Amino acid sequence: MATIPITKRGAEKLKEELHRLKTVERPAVITAIAEARAQGDLSENADYDAAKDRQGFIEGRIQEIEGKLSVAQVIDPSAVDGGGKVVFGATVELEDEESGEPVKYQIVGEDEADLKQGLINISSPIARALIGKEEGDTAEVQAPGGIRRYEVVGVSYQ
Repeated sequence: MATIPITKRGAEKLKEELHRLKTVERPAVITAIAEARAQGDLSENADYDAAKDRQGFIEGRIQEIEGKLSVAQVIDPSAVDGGGKVVFGATVELEDEESGEPVKYQIVGEDEADLKQGLINISSPIARALIGKEEGDTAEVQAPGGIRRYEVVGVSYQ
């Protein structure tokens, strides 16, 4: 299986979620199942069915996170030396050439992406267009409304 890049912050968030699922969520659902069983007839017990569904979700998410962490290549953006080029983990300041609007993005892994926080997935069209660019370069991105051009104003590794 291929490795997947993830920032140090993203790996920590996944580890925290895994810890919470194993130490809080899993025991709580086991207790809920035991309480529902104590009520008797399981064939018409909605609490039991809901608890079993929740248990399946929790166990599936635990397996998913453990799988991702086992193949993750954790990258600390502050330790990256991209030589001024846009690479995974870099924070990029852009200017929309049409509107002049400044935007700032950090290129992160799939699980960390959150556009509202300026975190874009490495496999997104804009991130793919930016990889390898340097300050002063122009990136063309195929957007739903047509091609958009962004000038790279700054690249930092934080």
